Amino acid sequence: MKRVLVGPLLRLMFRPWVRGLENIPGDGPAIMASNHLAVIDSFVLPLVMNREIVFIGKSEYFTGTGLKGRLTAGFMRGVGTIPVDRSGGKASEGALRTGLNRLNDGGLFGIYPEGTRSPDGRLYRGKTGVARLALESGAPVIPVAMIGTDKAQPIGKRLPKPMRIGIVIGEPLDFSRYQGMENDRFILRSVTDEIMYSLMSLSGQEYVDIYAATQKARLAAGVKASETGAPPPSAPGGRPAPDVQVPEPPQETPDPSVD
Repeated sequence: MKRVLVGPLLRLMFRPWVRGLENIPGDGPAIMASNHLAVIDSFVLPLVMNREIVFIGKSEYFTGTGLKGRLTAGFMRGVGTIPVDRSGGKASEGALRTGLNRLNDGGLFGIYPEGTRSPDGRLYRGKTGVARLALESGAPVIPVAMIGTDKAQPIGKRLPKPMRIGIVIGEPLDFSRYQGMENDRFILRSVTDEIMYSLMSLSGQEYVDIYAATQKARLAAGVKASETGAPPPSAPGGRPAPDVQVPEPPQETPDPSVD
């Protein structure tokens, strides 16, 4: 998929730029925690990495009918996506167990702490599954900010448009100080907020302290974005918002051999 079938086309379409590749360990387990702006996020990040990474994806991708449904399911399995039932409870717990097994085997596991794509390009409250994974596995969390993928593939658009997108990879976050405290909900929230704060700092996104799924439900019910009652811009954990901007792509150096 990466080297022959899909990767070359994606590179041509998006010409991805990346910062911070040195923050990905050469071996051993790590959790790649990313903001989530578009479906293509799960396909673009592996393009710039030398190691294999797997993500979890909603179970609906694997249960479609007809030719399109079978092709989608086959593609998702081909790129190593792990299905997750987003109805919660034991179903979601099973997906996290699968991620934990991946980490225990020394691999990279990708997760979107927001739980679903952002409905409007802003960064939403993180779910604590990523914190539980970090504390139970002992693996470092590497924050990843996808830049511009929502513009390449806005919600509702099946086919992305060609444009340059970016990836910013932050320094690993170590939560070993909380070892053995994975059942403390206050610790889980604190760890999750620290991860989301790092994502906010890397991506330059505005933060909204409600779940993205809640905002989507409100918008689907016909409530305008200005009327949803979302809290004013702040930062995870109630901290002041960092003074950051959305990263810009590096300037391309002109070829001196071309007049």
